[in-house]
Amino acid sequence: MWYVYILLCEDGSFYTGCTTDVARRFSQHQLGRGGHYTRSHKPLKVIYQQPLETQSLALKREAEIKSWSKAQKTQLVESALSSRTAF
Repeated sequence: MWYVYILLCEDGSFYTGCTTDVARRFSQHQLGRGGHYTRSHKPLKVIYQQPLETQSLALKREAEIKSWSKAQKTQLVESALSSRTAF
């Protein structure tokens, strides 16, 4: 199973990625071994994750979310929190 995830960073920005193990990947980001972006924008917590069947689907969903505005990403996170479908 693959997951698309969104991290909340210390400066209020979001980071979107995909992985097979969200907890492990979040730890890597916190240790500075994740994406380049999270080395300079300290990740605070995982605020969204969505399971997907294949790596291909996860990569496509990641690209889709990354193309969105912050307002759209915020709406996705809030919707998931209210329905509890993404966690």
